[in-house]
Amino acid sequence: MHLAHYLGLLHRAQVNLAEAFRQVGDAHAEEPDVHHLCHQQAKRCAAYAERLRPFAARYSEDAPAEPDRLHSQLFTGTRTGGIGLLRDLQDLYLMAAECDITWTVVGQAAYGVRDEDLLAVVRDCEGETAMQLTWLRTRMKAAAPQALVVAD
Repeated sequence: MHLAHYLGLLHRAQVNLAEAFRQVGDAHAEEPDVHHLCHQQAKRCAAYAERLRPFAARYSEDAPAEPDRLHSQLFTGTRTGGIGLLRDLQDLYLMAAECDITWTVVGQAAYGVRDEDLLAVVRDCEGETAMQLTWLRTRMKAAAPQALVVAD
């Protein structure tokens, strides 16, 4: 069964996304909404990873390297200024999108193995991940004119 592989992928991706949200929030503390909401989202991602723990143990977590590679390629360090904020938010969006589709795949597997507990976690976390994507998209739209047109 390869469900363990995807649980490992999702767990690691959520941990990495939590850390990335923290880094972006700290790097852009001059933007109060970004600082506050990034730290709030980091806590959520860490909680999602915790909620996966019992299932990772149940299905013998097999953590692949892919989420670590994605994290390291996107976050070699945060950037500064308006364009830096825009790029950092875009990186977060890509990482959150990875989590979003992986929640979908794990949800389909949960249906397949008839694991109602896992399915309940997927339903909660998948919906909240979709909200993260919406917030990131909206915040990028707000940052784009300033960063791209009225550049430093």
